[in-house]
Amino acid sequence: MEMHYATIWEAIADAVPDTPAVRHGDVVRTWSEYDERAARVAAAYTAAGLGHDSKIGLYLYNGNEYLEAQYAGFKIRGVPVNVNYRYLDEELWYLLDNADAEALVFHASLGDRVARVVDRLPKLKLLVEVADDGEPGQVPGAVSYDDLVAENDPMDRITRDEADLYMLYTGGTTGMPKGVMYAIGGMVASFVQSGFPLLQLAPPSDASEIPALVKQAIADDKQLRSIPCAPLMHGTGVWLGAFIPQLAGGEVITLQNRSLDPHEVLRTTQERRATSLVIVGDAFAKPIVRALDEAAERGEPYDTSSLQMIISSGVMWTAEVKQQVLDRIEQAVLLDAMGSSEGAMGMQISMKGIPIETAKFSQMPQTKVFTDDDRLVEPGSDEIGMVAAGGNVPLGYWKDEEKSARTFRVIDGEPYSFPGDLAKVAADGSIILLGRGSQVINTGGEKVYPEEVEEAVKRVDGVQDCLVVGVDDEKFGQAVTAVVSREEGADVDEATIISSVKQQLAGYKAPKHVAFVASVPRAPNGKADYKAAKEHAVAEVG
Repeated sequence: MEMHYATIWEAIADAVPDTPAVRHGDVVRTWSEYDERAARVAAAYTAAGLGHDSKIGLYLYNGNEYLEAQYAGFKIRGVPVNVNYRYLDEELWYLLDNADAEALVFHASLGDRVARVVDRLPKLKLLVEVADDGEPGQVPGAVSYDDLVAENDPMDRITRDEADLYMLYTGGTTGMPKGVMYAIGGMVASFVQSGFPLLQLAPPSDASEIPALVKQAIADDKQLRSIPCAPLMHGTGVWLGAFIPQLAGGEVITLQNRSLDPHEVLRTTQERRATSLVIVGDAFAKPIVRALDEAAERGEPYDTSSLQMIISSGVMWTAEVKQQVLDRIEQAVLLDAMGSSEGAMGMQISMKGIPIETAKFSQMPQTKVFTDDDRLVEPGSDEIGMVAAGGNVPLGYWKDEEKSARTFRVIDGEPYSFPGDLAKVAADGSIILLGRGSQVINTGGEKVYPEEVEEAVKRVDGVQDCLVVGVDDEKFGQAVTAVVSREEGADVDEATIISSVKQQLAGYKAPKHVAFVASVPRAPNGKADYKAAKEHAVAEVG
């Protein structure tokens, strides 16, 4: 049996057909129902002319339909493509065009954006609208997801190949969104080998052993119940919150609110006896801690005794906040994963009674830190190098050979991914993460590329120049902050700039603050002085 998402999930559906697989609110699908619905969607994909390597855009909020439509794509050996639901018209068009998307599954509330770009995407063969609180029927030719499931017989199962393509789009270190390409077989094997032990399951020697392991775990009442608090359209949410638990026959429980509601997280944990949460660092952990305290003060504490693990990736999760979580959920193991869309690099495991440090990670066996001249950084040397992820290295960026060559390199015969993280190596061999070498801003789990925002700000009437930096923020981790100089005589204000950027880009990319200066700091050759710009920003907003 090949190491392939669809093949393994089909086998799990056969082994534990009546066990819950996905749940959203009151709608729960067993593994057999989940598999059958995905097979019906897969049949619709095939009828529309999609097949091996066809790209299928998922412009969706978290929910059962996201997971079903994705599973259906894997069934036909297609390539599901995550689309950030915050993207507006031009960003949406760019990604779908870049991906060569042949199908798009979208929520009705996002239909107005789809309608405005669909005529510029001639490769699209199928448009599928998922009903929600939005206005239906805004996209001509789109078919209802519910009708599609009802009107198609399940597709017959097929043989697949471990070389089939998986792709995750990221803004990360690449500027404009780029598709990070993996071979499915290597990716699945990596998740099984690393994920099963974390879930207290023995890793199988090959895929054919997984159904029996899952069946035994269910019989022992040890099914995993995962709540991805992060969006499924990000790697953190879908990889850690869905893929790894599902490969172990787990249930994925998606939240109904489209922004973080910590009380919903805790209420759902209590009601569904969740075993794991997937969060995004302090930005999610702090509100959850506050909600726990609020409930306790009301005399109605949440029951979190089912939680075995809380997993975070994407932004900083500080030692102080981890300790606050453990003080309230004492039995939980906290897993802080250092990685990116381009590869996993390290982790920190925290438990009650064990000293906790911020941004210090145990290396994965194939993770290295190299200097600029490709020399290994010696442990304890205080040298700074670039973190390189080995092992399951991506194939490259979709349709971008230049960036692929810079990010994915071979050193001494071994392939590595260089996502752009700077680090030191402690004397004990652990990695001390220093941050991205680029100026990418992490805000609430989203990555913002400053130059894109700078260009949007500079389009505002009255703005002369602009640099964009990240300023530490309790809620968002970093707040996008614009350092702006005005044209002579102009009276453009902060609200106007923020509003204008929100009309051009996804809302999370817009500045939270604007610091006005007489002259934006630049070197004599015109290059941006981000250090000085950040000093101005901090002085202005604190």
